[in-house]
Amino acid sequence: MDDNQCRLALEDGTIVRGRTFGFQGSAEVTGEVVFNTAMCGYQEALTDPSYAGQILIMTAPEIGNYGVNCDDVESSKPQVAGFIVRELSRTVSNYRADKDVGGWLAEHSIIAMEGVDTRALVRIIRNEGAMRGIITTNNELSDAEIVEKAKGSKSMTGQDLASGVSCTSADTWADDLGDWNTHPEVERCAWKVVAIDCGAKDSIYKHLTSVGCEVILLPNTASVKDILACNPDGLFISNGPGDPAAVEATISVLRELAGSIPTFGICLGHQMLALSLGAKTWKLKFGHRGANHPVRDLETGKVEITSQNHGFCVDEPSLLEIGCVVTHRHLNDATVAGFRHATLPIMAIQFHPEASPGPHDSAYLFRRFVGLMESFSSPVQG
Repeated sequence: MDDNQCRLALEDGTIVRGRTFGFQGSAEVTGEVVFNTAMCGYQEALTDPSYAGQILIMTAPEIGNYGVNCDDVESSKPQVAGFIVRELSRTVSNYRADKDVGGWLAEHSIIAMEGVDTRALVRIIRNEGAMRGIITTNNELSDAEIVEKAKGSKSMTGQDLASGVSCTSADTWADDLGDWNTHPEVERCAWKVVAIDCGAKDSIYKHLTSVGCEVILLPNTASVKDILACNPDGLFISNGPGDPAAVEATISVLRELAGSIPTFGICLGHQMLALSLGAKTWKLKFGHRGANHPVRDLETGKVEITSQNHGFCVDEPSLLEIGCVVTHRHLNDATVAGFRHATLPIMAIQFHPEASPGPHDSAYLFRRFVGLMESFSSPVQG
């Protein structure tokens, strides 16, 4: 095997060969192998903490043509375990680019592979479901040995990955959307919102700030006492990686706070809010990941083109049993894409309203959260 050759093995015995880029040298990473159907937005996907513990495949045939830049990241570094593309562009042709994808991934020791028939690989995952896998440059191991390593790696079910990407101490967020802001002008810091960080994307906090929120970040280990000490007008629960049911401490806190503070959850936050109220979650066969997922707002009838990144879903029958109303539905498979409690000030969305595939179809949800706080209390006084 040449120095730049590597292999991907799936737990079902599939072996795929390709060329390395990004980190060069002896490397081996395991993770759940998933795919994203967006044609662009690879930089945002790579830096989304919700991809922690996963090997990400992009289905678009060429990746990297506009490079990466420091403004469009969703966290401080790439979060994926590994990255797979059909072809890496050798030309970076965007005036905003600071670096090329390969060099940027190398800086952060992320192994990636190209020269892969990604559509054939994705077809396997669509048929068999998301699987554990391994990327390795070790040519001393046989194919059978690396398949066994894939089988022996951790399953996504049961893993609390959110605690590993949460902030470690209390902090504040000040940046708004700047020139990209499409929200109506509002009074800055009119509403004090505590954000429970389970691996949030930076764009979410920028939207909250742009609709008038003073955002206080707390780790996902924060207690009820920690949250109430901030005297918040609202509580936000972020996106994040892993199995929502495994984040037991956060779910327990949400259960205790339910109804006492207007609450908004996105993605993992949506799932944990449902669990805290008594609903159930289940694992999708291969997840929803991409920037082209149609969702209907059942309260207005409008269809939104949404960005999504999740492998688990809220169980609808159990959600209805606990007094919740489905507000949004995924039109590809009719799964729950959003809910609100019928009597408590709680709303949650499975997709990512901060992303812009529509381009701004779902940004209203941040204003809807402000409306929830308005109906519950008066804003903080400066």
